[in-house]
Amino acid sequence: MELLAIFSSRIKCCVFAAGLAALLLAVSAQPRVGGGQAHADAFDRYVSTMRAQARKRGIKTSVFNRAFRGVRPNPEVLKSARYQPEFRSPVWAYLDKRVSDTRIANGRAKQQRHASLLRKLEKRYGVPQRYLLSIWGIESRYGEFKGDMNVIRSLATLGYTGKRKKFGRSQLFAALKILQRGDIPVRQFTGSWAGAMGHTQFIPTTYRAYAVDWTGDGKRDIWNSVSDALASTANYLRKAGWKPGQAWGVEVTAPSRLKVNRKRLGKSRSTASWAKLGVKPARGGKFRNRKRRGWLFSPSGKRGPSFLVYKNFRVIMRYNNSTSYALAVALLGDRIAGALDVAGKWPRSGTPLNQTGRIAIQKQLRAKGYYKGKIDGRVGRETEKALRKYQKKIGVKADGYPTVELLNKLRKGA
Repeated sequence: MELLAIFSSRIKCCVFAAGLAALLLAVSAQPRVGGGQAHADAFDRYVSTMRAQARKRGIKTSVFNRAFRGVRPNPEVLKSARYQPEFRSPVWAYLDKRVSDTRIANGRAKQQRHASLLRKLEKRYGVPQRYLLSIWGIESRYGEFKGDMNVIRSLATLGYTGKRKKFGRSQLFAALKILQRGDIPVRQFTGSWAGAMGHTQFIPTTYRAYAVDWTGDGKRDIWNSVSDALASTANYLRKAGWKPGQAWGVEVTAPSRLKVNRKRLGKSRSTASWAKLGVKPARGGKFRNRKRRGWLFSPSGKRGPSFLVYKNFRVIMRYNNSTSYALAVALLGDRIAGALDVAGKWPRSGTPLNQTGRIAIQKQLRAKGYYKGKIDGRVGRETEKALRKYQKKIGVKADGYPTVELLNKLRKGA
């Protein structure tokens, strides 16, 4: 499962990505992963400490030693932690890859193949089968790639180095308990670089709390059993607060005067209140439940599509605390079920700026007299107002949206 998010140090009710968010901020080189006897000795001391702590947690030394046989730090784990597509790709590029025609078609094929199972899961947990399918499709391409890295090695590496060693170590102990219980043999205990496992990519603590033995064979086998994996995902979502019979949200149009939220969800209002402010369903009609509270969300700013999202959208974010991820799950699920594509058009003509770029464009705007606010990389009303003034001057569409191309024009003095 992919990620960047707010991380809870207690790792409570978190799926893979909810933990990965912290890792992106956490990766550091202390101590450095590399060769040399000094580094080998430091890792051996770390393993000895983990062995003693595992024993205090009821993990047998024989289980620990078997799991750690031949384990050394994996530099690829830290390399992977530095890249998270939810936060480096424009939202439309992220969606293009995950809500693709191929993934939609494969999802429909899986729906037919597992029709009986999916109907039973939807009846039992109240989570629509299309969203179980979309999570499965996004997390492992419907089981095509579930991760082939040694889970113990990955988590041992994360627990050994970086500012978020607590995450790696807590997941490591949970992983050892999975091995001790016998749910999976050591040789098959594989997953992602961050220890996410199986068809729908559970981290070990989430597995221990929410995994389900749907087949009744005594093992919660999310690696090899589609039934166990999808039931576990449905169980997680329901316990995370999924509201049966309610939508995740709806695409809307919103007046340009309204403040937009690109990455985070802002203030919630009833749909009736949003309607009074001029927010309307993008495909016409009226909101069905005018009392339901929702959040206005415009992932590409005022130039692109907007959505009014509800509680179930936030539940999907419990699976991976990224608005881009939640939107991909929602849209892919709806497309699998036959819904139309997004009505609005994504602003593909401009390349969005990252944090460094947003700070740079604020500095350029200030230097040229357009902006007097803080240099903090946050594109609020003052930054947008300054951008529109500059855009009007150079004769381009004044949408207040910061792009690489606009920053380059400012730097060139255009």
